[in-house]
Amino acid sequence: MTNAWLRHGRASLVLSFFVQGVAFALLVTRIPAIQDQYGISDGLLPVFLAAVPILAGVGSVATEKVVARMRPAVVLRWSQPVVLLALLGVGAGGELWQVAVALGAFGLAVGALDASMNMMGVSLQRAYGRSIMLGFHAAYSLGGIAGASMAWAGAHWDLSLLVSYLPVVVLLPAALAGSRWYTDGKSGGEALPVAGGEGKGATVSFKLLMPLCLVMSFAYIGDSTVSNWSAKYLQDVLGSSEQMSTLPYNVYMVTTLLGRAVGDLGVRRLGAVTVVRCGSVVAAAGFAVVALAPGAWMGLLGFTMLGLGLCVIVPQTFAAAGRMFPGASDVAVARLNVFNYVGFLVGSPLVGALGDAWSYRGAMLVPMVLVLATLVYARSFGAEPARYGGGHERPRTVDVG
Repeated sequence: MTNAWLRHGRASLVLSFFVQGVAFALLVTRIPAIQDQYGISDGLLPVFLAAVPILAGVGSVATEKVVARMRPAVVLRWSQPVVLLALLGVGAGGELWQVAVALGAFGLAVGALDASMNMMGVSLQRAYGRSIMLGFHAAYSLGGIAGASMAWAGAHWDLSLLVSYLPVVVLLPAALAGSRWYTDGKSGGEALPVAGGEGKGATVSFKLLMPLCLVMSFAYIGDSTVSNWSAKYLQDVLGSSEQMSTLPYNVYMVTTLLGRAVGDLGVRRLGAVTVVRCGSVVAAAGFAVVALAPGAWMGLLGFTMLGLGLCVIVPQTFAAAGRMFPGASDVAVARLNVFNYVGFLVGSPLVGALGDAWSYRGAMLVPMVLVLATLVYARSFGAEPARYGGGHERPRTVDVG
């Protein structure tokens, strides 16, 4: 019975990660359409774009306080519908204040959503006694590919934003239905009393958490570099066609999905430290290939390597925080999640400023160095509880699928 309960909890959380991947991709890939629909000037657009991750950070900090009183499952159950409804609001409005309110609600809710999803993922991994965290993030990547494909279809057929966002009408009831089986693995299910979250009364040393915070920021600086600059780099620096310039991000997403789909097996066999070190080296090599590429196809190879390298770092950083503070993993994950948005905010402007002042080839070397710095902090991923009893990861509980 317990095994079925954990399997259902895992499946429902996979669905939640997938839905969030779709929603976020639908938002970020239709930014030009949002700008046109609301008449947002080029000068004002960066303000709107920066407001979302800033508010998401606020939402993540607030979630740390909320989970002291209720389970993360409750936060996730209600924050995900808010994210989806806010996305519909972005598509349905026509006035500047309307999109400001919708994006504000999206940002606050997505911070709570990201934090609570990863809190539950860390707790479920502990209940399983083996690495499953990368699988959740693989579902997010799959959702991102699906959402980007839907957005492409909307742009290709010149559909309105609201029509492009109608898949939310299906995702919303699916997410609510799946939330019935949410569990954090600590009890018989989320339906138990919600008072007394895991982090209540426990403390998290920011000094010990800081290496993981830096790694999270470095990873998202790398990720935002790909998402914001890969198309421009391939076309303007490497001389590709406009059509080919759309390929790097798509290939990056696909290789991210593939790497995460098999990453848990690597962690179980080799340990988290080795997987993170390998990912960092592959990602840094990818940036080096991009920076030195003589042509578009070699640049595409570099972005492919980036997907394979970066994909393992973020999920394992959340997992490491849970192992480092087993009595306060919810608090640790909420604080760590803030640096997701720090990296996102820093990455794109940093590369853009360096590209304009120096060169875009040179700018690619900066995230390369930052990703390599992860090697310095790799030991933070190898706290003793990470081994689940010694050697490489071995189940300390019954294998529940």
